[in-house]
Amino acid sequence: MDLEGGIYRNRVKKESWRTVLTLAYQSLGVVYGDLNDNGEGGTFALYSKLCRHARVSFLPNSQVADEELSTYKKDRIDQCGTNFRSRLKSTLEKYRVLQRVLLVLALIGTCMVIGDGILTPSISVFSAVSGLELSMAKEHHKYVEVPAACFVLVCLFALQHYGTHRVGFLFAPIVITWLLCISGIGIYNIVHWNPEVYKALSPYYMYKFLKKTQRGGWLSLGGILLCITGSEAMFADLGHFSQLSIKIAFTSVVYPSLILAYMGQAAYLSQHHNMDPVGFYVSVPERIRWPVLVIAILAAVVGSQAIITGTFSIIKQCNALGCFPRVKIVHTSSKVHGQIYIPEVNWILMVLCLAVTIGFRDTRRLGNASGLAVITVMLVTTCLMSLVIVLCWHQSVFLAVCFIFFFGTIEALFFAASLVKFLEGAWVPIALAFVFLLVMYVWHYGTLKKYEFDLQNKVSINWLLGLGPSLGIVRVKGIGLVHTELVSGIPAIFSHFVTNLPAFHQVLVFLCIKSVPVPYVRPEERFLVGRIGPKEYRIYRCIVRYGYHDIQKDDLEFEKDLVCSIAEFIRSGKQEQILGFEDLDRQGEKMTVVGTSSSHSEGIQICEDNEDPNGILSPRELREIQSPVAAPRKRVRFVLPESPHMDMSAREELQELMEAREAGMAFILGHSHVRAKRGSSLIKKLVINVGYDFLRRNSRGPTYALNIPHASTLEVGMICYV
Repeated sequence: MDLEGGIYRNRVKKESWRTVLTLAYQSLGVVYGDLNDNGEGGTFALYSKLCRHARVSFLPNSQVADEELSTYKKDRIDQCGTNFRSRLKSTLEKYRVLQRVLLVLALIGTCMVIGDGILTPSISVFSAVSGLELSMAKEHHKYVEVPAACFVLVCLFALQHYGTHRVGFLFAPIVITWLLCISGIGIYNIVHWNPEVYKALSPYYMYKFLKKTQRGGWLSLGGILLCITGSEAMFADLGHFSQLSIKIAFTSVVYPSLILAYMGQAAYLSQHHNMDPVGFYVSVPERIRWPVLVIAILAAVVGSQAIITGTFSIIKQCNALGCFPRVKIVHTSSKVHGQIYIPEVNWILMVLCLAVTIGFRDTRRLGNASGLAVITVMLVTTCLMSLVIVLCWHQSVFLAVCFIFFFGTIEALFFAASLVKFLEGAWVPIALAFVFLLVMYVWHYGTLKKYEFDLQNKVSINWLLGLGPSLGIVRVKGIGLVHTELVSGIPAIFSHFVTNLPAFHQVLVFLCIKSVPVPYVRPEERFLVGRIGPKEYRIYRCIVRYGYHDIQKDDLEFEKDLVCSIAEFIRSGKQEQILGFEDLDRQGEKMTVVGTSSSHSEGIQICEDNEDPNGILSPRELREIQSPVAAPRKRVRFVLPESPHMDMSAREELQELMEAREAGMAFILGHSHVRAKRGSSLIKKLVINVGYDFLRRNSRGPTYALNIPHASTLEVGMICYV
């Protein structure tokens, strides 16, 4: 047995390294990474990590139960810390304005990443195509550059729906060829023009340059930011690749190639001071200029891919944390959950890229714009990282101060140098960031106000108890799923529904699907289940928790997990002691954690149609409750493990749940029109009645409801005055 176990472990280890090297190969074609949140990157990943260590999140449906998640527990080890850390944490939790500043800071960084997702493809492709200037006659090149760049950009965005997994394998050979190409050209230029250029690696010459040139040298910093552009995408793309794979690709291949390329250009320029134009192609030997041009264009497409995938990743995080309108998120890989594609965002980015390319037609102004976006993201990341060092990593304040002083000073110099070129193109990322920031903050504000309205207008539990077990109406067969944003209490939409319709389902489930500020929620912690009212009412509350990088399942698998989680809750016999009437509204904080059907193989399982239960559970003694309903539309069975005791009422409850599942499910969705209440300020009316209403009408509905048959869906309209 030990030998077999050793062989198994070695095989797993071998496969793991094979996976890492495969990802490293793919990452050459997509992106390189840096700071992370349990393997996830982006300014919002850093923000979510801070939210887990201090209660600074604006998520309205957060619960105490969320802090029992494994990720929370792991992050909250050694929370006592120093007096300063405790004071900093309490100050952030106490003052709402500081929480808002922290959120806006994260949003600014996010918006600049999105803005860079527009600028980087434009400048990368346009710069590559600009080599036509040296390769064609001057009377022809000016008519070719812009159409060629636009054609390449359209092809690039059209490829996105194939996904990072396929694109990575397609693009990696191109990047490897490009890196070998620029390395070879760099070595040639170093040897041919100035072998002494290796001394430029010393920081001493940077100091000497700035001392000699002074203000001119400082202003030149804004023009060299393109040397490090793309590094801001590192923060957002770790959802696509592992840290180790990115480190291997970057340190062994990418960084050495870039150093040789830039040293080669410096060696060439040291002997050609008055070159016009000054660029990469002037340092390329003329006889190989055309092949290099082709490779450069292909490599520009790859470089653009990096920031596009980063934009998808960071928008998904914002969407999950309630700071971006709901969009369609397509998971392009069944193996790597972080690899996604967002159609709406893809085409918006394409249109804006084309507009910027056609509008500027100039790499210098595009470079100024892209440089400001890059350095802003880095500056925001440094600020958030200083808080992470103290609050999350529990390091000394001195280390955090040194970190922000060293990196922040360098970045501030670059930022100031870029900002000086505001009128020369740097205004573009500011304008783009302002628009996206406005959209995100309006959505966040409207969502928060809508939740507060639902919370204030929820129905009293006494009203429900007054209706009796039948709720005062006829209970028909089936399961009624009432979608609600509330994690406690009964939504007003339910009383609105009951008042207008004479019948309801024999089993009611108030369903809340929410996101929590963690990358992933383990399957065994996915569901929170509890009762509303006495047992005979057959009313349950089910809260389904997802991390911002989790995949939300399709409707059929989701329904099965939902019913199975309720059945497991019934079988476990937990929460049988009903609280006093005055405490029932707080039951949402005292619910039972139940995993998905695949996560509790030792518990109850559900079989539908002709599914063989022996293929689900391990061979052991089973008892099966079967429904006596004649000729059901769908045969449903609960397969139960041997249990020391299950009372008759629990068996009856399971029986009724099974019959209801066979009869089918109906989904009750609220269709709310949000309006600013009378007496609101003009700004609030514009934000709610115009901005939020427009975004809400044009955004996607709940993810699980997209594939629900229309015959099974009921929409209840309400007007919410916030």
